[in-house]
Amino acid sequence: MFFNNILSFLQNLSMPLYNKSFFLKTIDWFIGLNIFLVIFVSTAASSDFIGYFAMFAILLTVIKLVTTPGEKFELSGADKFLLVYFIFVLISVAGSTLFYLSLKGFFKTLTYLGFYVALVHYLKGNRDKIKYIFLAYALCLSFEAIVAFLQNFSSVGEISSWQDTSRLNPEEVMTRVYGTLKPYNPNLFGGYLLALLPSFIALPKNFRIWSVIGFLCAALAIIMTGCRGSYIGLLFELIVLGLITYKTLKPVYKKAFLTISGIAAACLAVVALSISALRARIFSIFAMRGDSSNSFRFNVYHSCIEMFKDNWLLGIGVGNQNFREIYGLYMKTGFDALSAYNIYLEIAVESGIFALAAFVGFIIMLVNNALKNIKSIYVICALVSITGILIHGIVDTVFFRPQIQFAFWTMAAILRSEDGYRKN
Repeated sequence: MFFNNILSFLQNLSMPLYNKSFFLKTIDWFIGLNIFLVIFVSTAASSDFIGYFAMFAILLTVIKLVTTPGEKFELSGADKFLLVYFIFVLISVAGSTLFYLSLKGFFKTLTYLGFYVALVHYLKGNRDKIKYIFLAYALCLSFEAIVAFLQNFSSVGEISSWQDTSRLNPEEVMTRVYGTLKPYNPNLFGGYLLALLPSFIALPKNFRIWSVIGFLCAALAIIMTGCRGSYIGLLFELIVLGLITYKTLKPVYKKAFLTISGIAAACLAVVALSISALRARIFSIFAMRGDSSNSFRFNVYHSCIEMFKDNWLLGIGVGNQNFREIYGLYMKTGFDALSAYNIYLEIAVESGIFALAAFVGFIIMLVNNALKNIKSIYVICALVSITGILIHGIVDTVFFRPQIQFAFWTMAAILRSEDGYRKN
């Protein structure tokens, strides 16, 4: 590979410096530090502040690649699709009518993809750190679950209009928790909890009590967010987790598992339907135009489809500011939006049909490789997490917030590293 030949040349050139430098020989420690800082500061820091640590990790990874002897840049089948996606994003930015606004969005995309590359290279030589990544996420999620319970029992008020209460009785109005993530939003919080919920499953055996209690509390916290997209995502996470568990069980235990799962599902349904506020929130999913939030999304979808029809090849360019400017030309009066409320439609509108196809191809390849390595607990957790994120993304675009975006690329990097380890 031509790129690796350049790396080899640079590594040979910097060999004297590498041999004398303690920093270069221990650079993985500094990369790991910034990766874990991204995880921890995501709970309360601003988007820019989270991004700084990600950029430090990327910069250190570049330094590592050009100075550490033997380092190579390898592309898996999934990575090739991701590279194609990046190329089309780059082309869409270059051709955007609002180039400077789109350029700002491009740098965000570059940071997310760079973080994925940094994590993949970090895990190549530090596979033992995967358990600590899940442990860090479990710690963050445990803290957020406690905050969620406190907010719920103190009946925190809405910061903005988070639910349609026009057709609800007072007892059917739900207290929606939003945690400590910024900006405060229950949908963002629900997506974050959903993305990291499987982390509890990856905890070591001596943390099993924490694992079970933490999982249940975080799942309840998702319910308390009132985020209907997260409800659907949680359902799919549990289904995928159940299917994987069933597949890995010995035949003698499979019937008992199905029976217990059926009873548990029935009990959960009875409990959910017996709580008036939760019941109203769940039924509003099926209200279609009868719920103002649903109706708003349908109007946004219609406008975004029209945007896509006019820009189907290369899109309008990435970035929410760029999106808002052009969306204004298509929106229905009174239905302003920050995004398409569907990550697949958002990618298609911003970067075109080929970028969407490449992104979907990346996901398919990543999942297909994961299914070949399904006995790894890390693969199971990352796969379940990505499932929840992508299902939630059908009805929301909190996916593009850094708290969830970095979680997604972390899980993708774990799947990528586990696949590489299996092949080796």
